[in-house]
Amino acid sequence: MTTPGLAPTPAVRDRIRSLPPEELPAYVYDLTALRTRAAEVRAALPERVELYYAAKANPEPEILDALRPYVDGYEVSSGGELAHVGKAVPGAPLAFGGPGKTPAEVAQALECGVERFHVESLYELHMLASLASRLAPERRIAVLARFNLPVDDGSLDGSSLAMGGRPTPFGLDPGQAGELVALLTDGTYPHLELRGIHAHLASGLEAPEQLAVAESIVTWAAALAAEHRFPLSEVVVGGGMAVDYAAPERRFDWTAYGAGLARLAAAHPELTLRIEPGRALTAYCGWYATEVLDVKHSHGEEFAVVRGGTHHLRTPATKGHNQPCTVLPSDTPWPHPWPWPAAQGELVTVTGQLCTPKDVLARAVPAPGLRAGDRVVFGVAGAYAWNISHHDFLMHPRPGFHFLGAAEPGAAEEA
Repeated sequence: MTTPGLAPTPAVRDRIRSLPPEELPAYVYDLTALRTRAAEVRAALPERVELYYAAKANPEPEILDALRPYVDGYEVSSGGELAHVGKAVPGAPLAFGGPGKTPAEVAQALECGVERFHVESLYELHMLASLASRLAPERRIAVLARFNLPVDDGSLDGSSLAMGGRPTPFGLDPGQAGELVALLTDGTYPHLELRGIHAHLASGLEAPEQLAVAESIVTWAAALAAEHRFPLSEVVVGGGMAVDYAAPERRFDWTAYGAGLARLAAAHPELTLRIEPGRALTAYCGWYATEVLDVKHSHGEEFAVVRGGTHHLRTPATKGHNQPCTVLPSDTPWPHPWPWPAAQGELVTVTGQLCTPKDVLARAVPAPGLRAGDRVVFGVAGAYAWNISHHDFLMHPRPGFHFLGAAEPGAAEEA
């Protein structure tokens, strides 16, 4: 069983086969593959489009460091992320977003010299202004106002996760634009600078829809600037590039997206455009590897129980998909006197160790002959996997972590 376009890289396969059973489950990341992907994405983008990595997708320090040569900065959404990313990639430009910033977090960001603040409400603007006047009086703080913009052309219809274009807690209502612009341009808050507009409306969009959304955002932002006569220098058009777990061989068309952004940038030569992808950069470079503990027959179906489960890899349970997977058959003889648990049919549901029927990693997948001791490797696990999972439920051991190619190419490998 291997989902097309998903087989682990040779380095990952070798590392997984080398691990003793007691060191499973384990996350294995191929940082060489990640660098290659990041370089391809960067090459597809025009020069005037900046690339910030959304650290929430996977904040492992090795991931952040591997991306550093290819990104212009990092987007963080909490004080914890701010401290973590600042330590992992010191000196990298940071943009601070998120809908629920506390005064302590904003103060922390000011003291750390954060480059840009994505302001999500009028309250947040007032709070930032108050703290900035006290904690950073010598600086002029760059503000990008995040708006929840309506999109009427249907381009958000295919989104798997919408943060805008409908009532949500994200960003300002467009009806508040005039009040916000006035506060930032009439001298009320002279230590704040309205640098631009931010909008992240949806995730899971393909390149044509992403381009339509980007054009809507830029058009709206340019009209706002013209109406209120303020200089607009930056527009963030968000992230959310599609990752298809059901068909992982299908990839977001970065070439078409980059070409479309080039046309948009050429139409607005005064603007710097910025994107903030997360999952689409790192998802394909991580694998969650585990071992089959038992194969069970129940009411005409077969279940393989593996070490670990959705408390390590929550994505399939939350998104309702089969996590793409590959079986690495064991070549170790069965060491016990009792029968070797093995699948008799073609289809097997792979479950974890949790005491809940929701602990399903892949349902009814082709795995003829799957046996206890075989290894199952789940792909597309390089983003929103370990870091969003409910780690401590049932208090099973945490997985291991292996980073292949952690040094620059040609240097010694670290794990």
